[in-house]
Amino acid sequence: MADTVCDPRHFPVMRDEIIAMAAPKDGEIFIDGTFGAGGYSRAILESANCTVYAIDRDPHVQETADKLAEEYPERFHLLPGCFSQMDILMADHGVGAVDGVLLDIGVSSMQFDDAQRGFSFQNDGPLSMRMSDEGLSAEDVVNDTEENDLADIIYQYGEERKSRRIARAIIEARAIAPITRTAQLAAIIEKAVGYKRYIKGKRQIHPATRTFQALRIYVNDELGELARGLVAAERILAPGGRLCVVSFHSLEDRIIKQFFKQGSGGISHGSRHMPQALTAVGDVESQPAFTMIARGAVKPTKTEIGQNIRSRSAKLRGACRTSAACLSKDESGDEK
Repeated sequence: MADTVCDPRHFPVMRDEIIAMAAPKDGEIFIDGTFGAGGYSRAILESANCTVYAIDRDPHVQETADKLAEEYPERFHLLPGCFSQMDILMADHGVGAVDGVLLDIGVSSMQFDDAQRGFSFQNDGPLSMRMSDEGLSAEDVVNDTEENDLADIIYQYGEERKSRRIARAIIEARAIAPITRTAQLAAIIEKAVGYKRYIKGKRQIHPATRTFQALRIYVNDELGELARGLVAAERILAPGGRLCVVSFHSLEDRIIKQFFKQGSGGISHGSRHMPQALTAVGDVESQPAFTMIARGAVKPTKTEIGQNIRSRSAKLRGACRTSAACLSKDESGDEK
């Protein structure tokens, strides 16, 4: 398949593998829950004469979506909002069930490469990290959060072992002047924990990387959004519908793996990120909500990693919806 994308900055990770797993057919309806630069939506539309409803909370995607809608009139629609509300958003458009849901979890290349969005410290920009451009920002978190709570955020969402030291450095720095820029925060962290770019000839990850990840996940409630989105997908998928999810780090993949394991009749322990998200109705093993499409996670090829280094940590998991009743409950505990 030719490498056709909607935006030259966006490389849809494992596009061919996702299309093979989703298997679009003429007349079907798909949800691209994380539209971004539109790479997956375009791939689905090119694969079959089907309809795609794309969802994104980022207002910056509107121009890209408008261009795609011009190319595929009546077949492509953008729904502004969160993918965790996909069943509600679709109901507002008169759609009660769909044949496939695709989710690409995390920040898009388009967001990451725009310094003014504040997701990266590679180029200096305002310390925002908000996918929707609204609500709490990373600047608010680093300047207003108590030291112990800030350390917990960095440890829990960034899996950063030096979270206490980093939090202390942030507290000391903000007592002198507010922390408002990405480069400013990265420099504070680098000074606090030290940084050698190369050790024995091997390039080392920048010490601010995990903290920036933690702040981004916290600001956008990404793990909560993922947990709620998986449950919403279970509700809206028709029997035979496919759910395909790409993740990029262990926190995300853990939630996805647990969801599919429980939904397909496996046994899995609870997660603090998915309270009440999966509560069995009857005998889970005899009434699975999903059957797995692939055993384990699908990973990108060496060729793809060579072409797009950001794909190196990606994992793709997919499952097919059965005709069984939903095994999940919403956050109120009501069955859907």
